[in-house]
Amino acid sequence: MGNLKWGTPDSLRALLCELVSWQSRTFTEGEREFAHNIKAKFMELDYFKVNPSYTALHDAGSGRNVVTALYKNPEVTETIVLISHFDTVNTEEYGDVGPLAFQPEELTQMLKERSDELPEDARIDLESGDYLFGRGTMDMKMGLALQMALIEKASIEEWPINLLLVTVPDEEVNSDGMRAAVPELVHLREKHQLSYKLFLNCEPSFSQEPGDPNYYIYSGTIGKIMPAVLFYGKETHVGEPMSGMTANFMASFLTQHMEWNPLFRESDLGESTPLPVTLHQKDLKMEYSTQTPYRAAALYNVFLMNRNAAEVMNTFTDVAKEAAKACNAVYSEICKRENVEPVGNVNVLRYEELLQHAEKKLGSDAITSIKTKVLANTNWDDREKSIRIVDSLMIQCQELGPAMVLLYAPPYYPAVNTSNDPFVIEAIDLMKKVGSEQFNLEVNQIHYFNGICDLSYLSYEDTDEGWTTFERNTPVWGDTYSIPFAEMQQLQAPVLNVGPFGKDAHKLTERLHIESAFVQLPVMLESLVRSMMVSGTIKRQIG
Repeated sequence: MGNLKWGTPDSLRALLCELVSWQSRTFTEGEREFAHNIKAKFMELDYFKVNPSYTALHDAGSGRNVVTALYKNPEVTETIVLISHFDTVNTEEYGDVGPLAFQPEELTQMLKERSDELPEDARIDLESGDYLFGRGTMDMKMGLALQMALIEKASIEEWPINLLLVTVPDEEVNSDGMRAAVPELVHLREKHQLSYKLFLNCEPSFSQEPGDPNYYIYSGTIGKIMPAVLFYGKETHVGEPMSGMTANFMASFLTQHMEWNPLFRESDLGESTPLPVTLHQKDLKMEYSTQTPYRAAALYNVFLMNRNAAEVMNTFTDVAKEAAKACNAVYSEICKRENVEPVGNVNVLRYEELLQHAEKKLGSDAITSIKTKVLANTNWDDREKSIRIVDSLMIQCQELGPAMVLLYAPPYYPAVNTSNDPFVIEAIDLMKKVGSEQFNLEVNQIHYFNGICDLSYLSYEDTDEGWTTFERNTPVWGDTYSIPFAEMQQLQAPVLNVGPFGKDAHKLTERLHIESAFVQLPVMLESLVRSMMVSGTIKRQIG
C-alpha cells in the first residue's frame, strides 16, 4: 500500500491551491491547459502509472477537453460517477489585487491589510481565520480536489467499488464540457462494463439568502431555459413617427408581461423557482441614425422544476399573444387620436413557423446561405447568432410583420430531481448523521440546487415532444449548439450534490470554509462512498 499524497488537510489544501493557481477562466488559454495539467497530476499516482489508459482527455471543442479518471475494481461493476467543472468566471472585480486572485494563501494575507475595504460579513470571516479567499476556491476547484483525493484513496486501499471522475470545462457559460461528456459517459460504461449507481457532484453549498450560515446538500438541480423574441416593426423617419412602429414600443408590452410573471413559477417539494426576469434587451440598430429602431430583441430567464421546453413555449406563446393584444389595443387608440391608418396589427409566431414560411418563399438553399453568413461571425455568441438568424429571415419575410417572433436561445439546463430515490433518502440520512455525530454540523437538504449545475444533463426523463420543441425553435440548433438528449436518457441513476461550504461565488470575496473543505467533507464523502461497499460487494441494489 502506498502513501497518500492528498490524505491530510494540509496536503489537500496544497492541492487546492495548486489547482487554483492554474488559471482557467472560461474561454481562456488557461482553461485549455488545465485538462492537460489534471491528467498529468493523475499520472503521478501509482494506480495510473500501471493503468495509464484509465485517465484520458475527450474533445469538448475550441481546444478544450473533458478529463476522465477511472478507478476500476475488477470484482465489481457498480460505479459512482464524480462530476465537477474546472472553469471559473473572470476576475475583473479584483481590481489591483487581480494578480493574486489565483493565489489563495497570498490573497487571503493581502486582504487582511485592507480588510476595511471589504463588506462587513467578508471582513468578519477574513479576520476569523476560518476562510480561504480566491477565485475558484469555492466554485468549484475544492470539489475537484476532494474527488481526486477519493480516487487516490480508493486506488491505494482497493475499495470494492468503481469511481469514475469526470471534470469538465465551460460549466459557467454554455456547459459545453458536460454536453460533450455525456456521450463519453455512455461509451465508457459500455467499454468497461460499468453500472452507474450514483452521479455525485461536489458543487459548493450555496446560501439561500444573503447571510445564510446553513450547510446544504442537494438531491436535484433547478433547470433554466431562455425564451427569446425578435420584435420586428416598421421603419420610418423620426419626423414621421406614425408612418412606422418601433420595435421598442412592442417590446415594452411583452417585457412587462414577462417580468415577474407568476405563470412561469413552479413549486415542488416545498420549494419554488424564482420569477422570470429579462436578462438582455436591446434594439438591433448597428449605428445612430434618424431612422427609428424597428428591430429589437429580448432574452428572458425562466427557471424550471417539472416543466419541459414544450410546456414553457406554450406558456410563452400565450403570454406573448396577450402582450400583442394589449399592444394592438393601445396602438389602435393612438392611431385614432392621431387620425392615421395603422401600419398593421402585431402578430405572434414561433421561429419554426417563420422558418417554414421562409423555406416556401425563399427555398432551402437561401435559408442555408442566410444561416451560414450569420454563423460565420466570430464576434457573436450563440445567443446573438440566434437572434441574428431570425432577424435575417424576417428582413426577407417582412410581410409577416409587425411581429413578435418567439424562439429559444442557448443554454438550456433541464431540471433533475431524485429526492424520492431510496438510495438518495438513505444517503442524505447518512450525511446528516455523520455531520451531526462527528462535527456537530447540521446538514440540511434542498431538493433543487439553486446555482445551476451540470447534473442537468443526467437522468433525463422528458418525452420527445419536450426536446423537439426546443430543437425546432432554437435557430443555432445542430450548428453551434446541441444537447445530447438521447444519450442523457441512457444515463439513469440518482443524482446528489455534496460539496464544501463557502460564500460569495463570482465575487471578489469568494471564499471557502477551511474546516468544511479540508476536515468535514473528506470524511462525509468517504462515508457516502463506503456506504455502497461491504466486504467486496455492494450493500444494496440502487436505482
